[in-house]
Amino acid sequence: MVMGSIPEQVDIAVIGGGVGGYVAAIRAAQLGMSVAIVEKDKLGGHCLNYACIPSKTMIHIANLFYDAQHSQNFGITAQNVTLDPKKMLEWRINVSKKLEDGVAFLCKSNQIDVFKGAATFLDTRSLQLTDGVTLQFGKAIIATGSEPTLMQGFEFGGNVIDYKQALLLDHVPESLAIIGAGYVSVEVATLYAKLGTKVTMLARSDVLSKFDKDAVALVKRRLTDLGVRIVTGATPVSHTPTTVNLQNGEKIDAQYILVATGLSPFTSELGLENTKVLKDERGFIKVDGQLKTADPNILAVGDVIGEPMLAHKAIRQGIIAAEVAHGDASYYDNQVVPAVIFSDPEIAIAGSVEEKEGITVGKFPLTALGRAIALNNTLGFVKIAADKEGIVKGIEIVGPDANAMIAEAALAIEMGATLEDIADTIHPHPTYSEAVQEAAEAALGRAIHYFQGKKSV
Repeated sequence: MVMGSIPEQVDIAVIGGGVGGYVAAIRAAQLGMSVAIVEKDKLGGHCLNYACIPSKTMIHIANLFYDAQHSQNFGITAQNVTLDPKKMLEWRINVSKKLEDGVAFLCKSNQIDVFKGAATFLDTRSLQLTDGVTLQFGKAIIATGSEPTLMQGFEFGGNVIDYKQALLLDHVPESLAIIGAGYVSVEVATLYAKLGTKVTMLARSDVLSKFDKDAVALVKRRLTDLGVRIVTGATPVSHTPTTVNLQNGEKIDAQYILVATGLSPFTSELGLENTKVLKDERGFIKVDGQLKTADPNILAVGDVIGEPMLAHKAIRQGIIAAEVAHGDASYYDNQVVPAVIFSDPEIAIAGSVEEKEGITVGKFPLTALGRAIALNNTLGFVKIAADKEGIVKGIEIVGPDANAMIAEAALAIEMGATLEDIADTIHPHPTYSEAVQEAAEAALGRAIHYFQGKKSV
């Protein structure tokens, strides 16, 4: 599909129509440049169509289904609660389709040409498209994203699936074995456990091994309560249509096997050898602070340039790359990239809350928060870390609404806010956001709703 005319030359060619790519294209068009996007699948990329949006849509449905059966404490007893998996899938697909159509509308409104197909660099000034068009450009922005990492002996096919396929099932599996224990694994495990699937997580080391242990402990406890079996130190060696076979001889029931061991940059068949673009030892494209590659005509954004591989990072980088391509003195110099895991409880973090010399950490438990007690959802806490001058260096939020609350943390760190700034800012009551203020008070040694012990005068 091509929108508008078929140009042979544009100011900006964007390879990849995912969140980083289409945002870069729109910003470039706003700056008055002629722009083309080349996308081989769907506008919006993996985030809108296969990952971020679909997973959060289905997590919401799973939460509704689970809560409908577990609200007796509030005086609510629902009998014969049923789930129509096909209807759930239909809703999930329609959500993605609506967003995809929205991106298409934005591209058309901004007079961006969209080419359906793949693109290969012929040189540092032109692309060969699969529809036969040779597209010349002033600058190119690579935004091709990532793809699930392959695991030897567990190649995708049959009952071995990736996260995209896990979110496209039209039925609830009886059993699911998940190889990997990162955030994708945790989200999918929680989702299907709440729908009634027997879930086993196979972790090489531990669940969410790169995250704060206090937060992970709560998530693991909740997973266990939901019936998820967590096997640490697991080494899968082979599989059958119904089992995963571990090195120790144990067999794990698995109608489906989800391989979620990470993401790899998608750079294959781009023809980068025909450019001056360089990659690191892991295959990620090397860029500088302006997102320029070693080729003066080519920039890159998002997953394809490395960690953190998050959609909102790609969106920010897409804007910067477009401005740099326009000739502006823009830099990707953000202090933090907030991260959210839609686990139960949710984990959201901006910066670092690691306890070390010169850093003060305050913590406020949700067990002392009025809103949490009222909603019978007290599993979680807020941590806040600051340096000797009281400047906030990190905030971690564990609990309901963490996904929305973390934006305050990111803004505080970007602005160089202090503990006093947060503690003295009136947070609305009764809300979960009060826990951020209370954590700041705790770090200052003056917690109000949480007893820290008497201070000596």
